[in-house]
Amino acid sequence: MATPIGNLGDMTPRALDVLGQADLVLCEDTRTTGRLLGHWGVRAKLAPYHEHNAARMRPEVLRRLEAGERIALVSDAGTPLVSDPGYKLVREAAGAGHQVRAVPGASALTAALSIAGLPTDRVLFLGFPPAKPGERRSSFAGLAHEPATLVFYESPNRIARTLAELAELLGPRQAAVARELTKLYEEVVRGPLPELAARFEAAPPRGEIVLLIEGHRTPAREAAGEGDALPAGGALDAAAVEKLLPPLVKALGANRAARLLAELTGAPRKAFYARAVALTGDDDAEGEG
Repeated sequence: MATPIGNLGDMTPRALDVLGQADLVLCEDTRTTGRLLGHWGVRAKLAPYHEHNAARMRPEVLRRLEAGERIALVSDAGTPLVSDPGYKLVREAAGAGHQVRAVPGASALTAALSIAGLPTDRVLFLGFPPAKPGERRSSFAGLAHEPATLVFYESPNRIARTLAELAELLGPRQAAVARELTKLYEEVVRGPLPELAARFEAAPPRGEIVLLIEGHRTPAREAAGEGDALPAGGALDAAAVEKLLPPLVKALGANRAARLLAELTGAPRKAFYARAVALTGDDDAEGEG
């Protein structure tokens, strides 16, 4: 169950109802969740569930579920399991035949994506970067050809260094630093990685940060325009699809060409068909063959 990432008004009525009916609420820090429930006047039994006690707690949680109890899992802020522990509990509970439901709500990841101004057709969420310099640089270098928009969580005391290393390894890509989302001093700063690195080196920020970076842009993706690259799949990458589409449209027509590419890649026919129509100017074109 999601909890607010800053603005208490983002707590949903359904979440409050679930908390009030739960026999047990699992949380990272009982003090943090206790204050949240106290604000809404909700009384609930709390128990800690975090990376240090998860292995010990899971059998007890499963035992209580078997006894028919209703258990809620929350994080200190935002949506559980998004850079938080919990997936093993979900997996084991579901595997034991218990019903697992989501009570959605606030998430720093989705909030930042919605206002960053970067493509969202492909997104790779990477959590917090490695703390050790060597591991961090190796991780960043491995993302050089990743086409998806990259999303990290980062601490304010490391953001300038992280931006500088990303600028060195990935080049002057467009990026966005989203800070203190939903809170009083919410801020989103957009620009090339080198400029953002210099800005935050000169004026270190405060608060929780989501860092978003434009993915690697192939020539085909550049020609297609922002966020409009054709889908890829199977043995065909996006560049191959771009080359194949014009002759296929000429030979087969827009409809049949789009259907064939959809079958070859496993991607939806709609994107191929829209580009095929743009090439022919006729949505009923059948081609020469």
